[in-house]
Amino acid sequence: MGERMRRVDEAVKEVLSEGIGELKDPRIGFVTVTGVRTSADLRHARVFVSVLGSERKRERSLEGLAAAHGVLQARLARQLRMKRTPQLAFEYDPSVERGVRMTQLIDELAGDE
Repeated sequence: MGERMRRVDEAVKEVLSEGIGELKDPRIGFVTVTGVRTSADLRHARVFVSVLGSERKRERSLEGLAAAHGVLQARLARQLRMKRTPQLAFEYDPSVERGVRMTQLIDELAGDE
């Protein structure tokens, strides 16, 4: 991945992180944008998110984000002034959950000693 695409991904991540926090949809819980992968032609962006809570909260949050994609795309268009505004697709990122689980396992092992 080139430096330009890394900068685009980071800019999109920053704008979306701020925008998601301002959404009023009650379905959207505590969501953190963990990464963005924008296609080279800037037509699509996969937005990876972590959701705090149960699987049900995760599903509802992803539904809320999918419903709000137009609002978030408009925000991207306004703030980044890109030639094309990518079509957003939100995906759950389990890496944070795995990290928490690993920390719990390490703490359990350390507690045994």
